Amino acid sequence: MDRQAAVKALSALAHENRLSIFRLLVKCGPSGMAAGDIARIVGIGATTLSFHSKELVHAGLLRSWRDGRFVRYSVEVEGMRALLGFLTEDCCDGNPALCSAVVAGIPDLCSASAEENEMTRDAPYNVLFLCTHNSARSIIAECLMNALGQGAFIAHSAGSTPRGEINPLAIRILQNHGHKTDGLHSKSWDAFTGSGKDEIDFVFTLCDDAAAENCPVWPGNPITEHWGMRDPSKQEGSNSKKLGAFADTYSLLYHHIDKFVQMAKPDLDANSMRGRVKDFSKDVRRQNVMGPDSVETKT
Repeated sequence: MDRQAAVKALSALAHENRLSIFRLLVKCGPSGMAAGDIARIVGIGATTLSFHSKELVHAGLLRSWRDGRFVRYSVEVEGMRALLGFLTEDCCDGNPALCSAVVAGIPDLCSASAEENEMTRDAPYNVLFLCTHNSARSIIAECLMNALGQGAFIAHSAGSTPRGEINPLAIRILQNHGHKTDGLHSKSWDAFTGSGKDEIDFVFTLCDDAAAENCPVWPGNPITEHWGMRDPSKQEGSNSKKLGAFADTYSLLYHHIDKFVQMAKPDLDANSMRGRVKDFSKDVRRQNVMGPDSVETKT
């Protein structure tokens, strides 16, 4: 470990809550502990835990993985060893061998293997699509993700000021493509915030207004990107033109989501996933500007 990494790790531990989280997980061993149980024992809220655990993960002191619908954390033993090694390399009057047992004595059994963590990531990802009114684009995206994700992704949609009803043309275009629309409804994003809510892995804003708003703190520290696209409900003219606007929206979203579910592999680490989704979303925004003729769909 170099000096910069050591400073980052020590800075992460220099907070009462983060130190409590780290020491608790040292006791837990390779199985770690579910996020909700950590929050309860340390005495902090879910969003506070998410913030502090993210700092510890980025410092290389914790690891996280999905276990069913929950996230678990455990100590990153190699990071702990590296920090102790850095702190003791010049100790004992130039004879660090005298205290090398401090580092060497950390049992190998404390380290959960990467294979174990990858295996537990077979759980579905939670995806949230946002539009201001949650009546058209986000509803179509929710339905498509649940269909194309084939159980590997669980999609939801919401809005900051939901209209309370779905645009009939959104329902019509979904049904025209054979999708079931039972259970779809316009709802507030408040339904996905607060303690006890499922952690979210991805949040995608589909309208510029939603992207510009101050979004809530989502449980789970999700990857958040903007997929801004035209609002088909603003199309003027004949009913045929209006339905055509919804068909274009469907085609674009089908293309994006079909590509996304193939790209978001469960064996990617958090940093690789974040970078890949960021690059992917840039292409999404470019294609949305160019229109449906810029993509090929399998519908």
